Amino acid sequence: MYTYMGEGGEIPEYFMCPISLQIMKDPVTAASGITYDRDSIEKWLSDGRSTMCPVTKQPLPRGAAELTPNHTLQRLIQSWSAGGVRRIPPPNPPITKAYVVNLVRALSVPILRLKALQKLDRLAAAAEESERNRKFMAEAGVVKEMLKFVVDCYKYGKTAGLEEALNVLYLMRSQFVSFESDEILDSILWILDSYDAGGNCGDIKRHALCVLRTIVARADSDSGSAALERLKPDLLKKLVSSLRDEKNEINLQGINAALQVISAACQWGRNRVALIESEAVFELIEVEINNFREKKTTELVLGILSQLCCCADGRAQLLSHAAGIAVVSNAILKVSARADDEALAVLSSISRFSATSRVIGEMLRVGTVAKLCMVLQANCASYLKDKAREILRSHSDIWKDSPCVDEMVASFTRCATT
Repeated sequence: MYTYMGEGGEIPEYFMCPISLQIMKDPVTAASGITYDRDSIEKWLSDGRSTMCPVTKQPLPRGAAELTPNHTLQRLIQSWSAGGVRRIPPPNPPITKAYVVNLVRALSVPILRLKALQKLDRLAAAAEESERNRKFMAEAGVVKEMLKFVVDCYKYGKTAGLEEALNVLYLMRSQFVSFESDEILDSILWILDSYDAGGNCGDIKRHALCVLRTIVARADSDSGSAALERLKPDLLKKLVSSLRDEKNEINLQGINAALQVISAACQWGRNRVALIESEAVFELIEVEINNFREKKTTELVLGILSQLCCCADGRAQLLSHAAGIAVVSNAILKVSARADDEALAVLSSISRFSATSRVIGEMLRVGTVAKLCMVLQANCASYLKDKAREILRSHSDIWKDSPCVDEMVASFTRCATT
């Protein structure tokens, strides 16, 4: 039987994978006797949907070893495609666990190290599509070896292979394991410092920040907040400077990675002090000013600001920025309930502890009061309305008589006092 494919000609039906409905590149026969394209059947068996043959519904083992290459069909497909209908490139031979283990061992041999890293880099990129590659690389301990390699680069001041190692770690971030050495944190700081002189190093810095985020998150979940306690002020300062100096170089993913580490670090008082001393509040406002409606970024920025504004110095830093109050107020009712919660927390801290006549007047001038009144009108959670009402009530004696407030805003302000 043939399947018509338009101008490309008719394709024999048995050349097509029953799962993907595409011409098979690497046909393998399952225990049920049905032939599939290797990538399609491996993905079917690995993603947890089913352990049954998609065609016969017979139980299938999950192991790749149970899939037998169908060389005869492969030769038929190649012969047919060579006739001018469609050229099908031969598949790459599947890797084995021994192959990956040998690459890891080669890392300890200086003359073989760089080539081994380059091959592992290519395997990691392919592992995003191949469950077999991911499994073998995880079993061979590739992530742990890459972390050790990054630490060695830091110890000996060498950068050859560092880009490949960071890329492997970035691509395999879902396979991370606990890594107790504090030197990995020092290594990330060294990388951010070393590649601070410009040039085409955006990917290196972005991957370093993403690796740091993963290390902190995994260590935090495995051993409480130990990793967050160990973050040195110099590293926190470098995270803040990465927001300031490299907005265009590390791109949004790198910025969000830095923000996530900063957000996690904020639960510790000494980290908050170090961040404020590094002018984090000022830089966070700048990030939000340049943020083009990226929900996750806004939520992270406001969440960090709400923690830093618990400190007097943090509030002072926000108020010293000409757009500080305006940026926080502008996010209300535009992003998400979480963003509303964090923004109202910031405004509550300002209202309760830093409400000078200048600040109260600015909140009126930049539209903060109007936004608070809109929260009372909006269809949002009652706890958000309570927060807005509390802020309005605290200074209603000033705001309600202002000529800058229209009749609707004045009405809701009066309601807040009752």
